[in-house]
Amino acid sequence: MDIRKIKKLIDLMIESDLQAIEVKEGDQSISLTRPTPVYAAAPVAAAPTTAAPAAPAAKTPRGAVETSPMVGVFYAAASPGEAPFVNVGQTVSAGETLGIIEAMKIMNPIEATKSGVIEEILVKNGEVIQFGQPLFRYRA
Repeated sequence: MDIRKIKKLIDLMIESDLQAIEVKEGDQSISLTRPTPVYAAAPVAAAPTTAAPAAPAAKTPRGAVETSPMVGVFYAAASPGEAPFVNVGQTVSAGETLGIIEAMKIMNPIEATKSGVIEEILVKNGEVIQFGQPLFRYRA
């Protein structure tokens, strides 16, 4: 297979945000796969060793995080041109639809597990998401 064709496949993966692609041409084939991103915890600062009084600790953000139950494409609205299901600052109730994940041509609604106020939308419309990836953070 020509190296120019391979480079075009790589460009296609980047432009379309594809995780994998496989092409067969006669008796030749190529399979390209992106590595799964690894989310690392933020480093923790060591405690001061002097006798000086410690500064007050920063508060960790409160609230619930909705994570993806599957791999697929996230959609913020029911169809292009429509308003998103939720916006930052909006109050939601448990069971309310927050977005849709398309997996294997099936549209799966993502519902709030708790009631609260949306503080952050952690994914973009049309983004390919992974199982367990955080999608929304809200204050209960």
